[in-house]
Amino acid sequence: MATSAPPRVPPCVRQIATDLADAKPMRRGSLSERTVKCSKPGCACAQDPKARHGPYYSLTHAVDGKTRSRFLTTEQAALVGQQIDAGRKFRARVDDYWEACEDWADTELADSSASSGEAKKGGSKRISKTKSFRKSKLS
Repeated sequence: MATSAPPRVPPCVRQIATDLADAKPMRRGSLSERTVKCSKPGCACAQDPKARHGPYYSLTHAVDGKTRSRFLTTEQAALVGQQIDAGRKFRARVDDYWEACEDWADTELADSSASSGEAKKGGSKRISKTKSFRKSKLS
């Protein structure tokens, strides 16, 4: 049983794989900041939008097809913002990895086609006759 040599991994693919292996906390979702007005009649927030209460931060993300939200403190919001940013960068690097691997695969395919000659489109002879599904009209 002959074994072929392992494929030579292009440097760009190896670099992206190394980047992806650098684990760090990350998450999906979005971070929202809201201010609210209360229902107290004498409160300034009812008249002046700048006097509204808050800001209140919330993390929103999908879990099993449902949208989940939770409130965060200001400190948590800063940390979650960094985690969401790390998640977006990770997702972009995964897309880069796919693209680099597909380019590598295309190069292998082109090299294989060039060395063995292009595959030629042949055809096979039709064995059975074409059958018509139209019913003949009886006059």
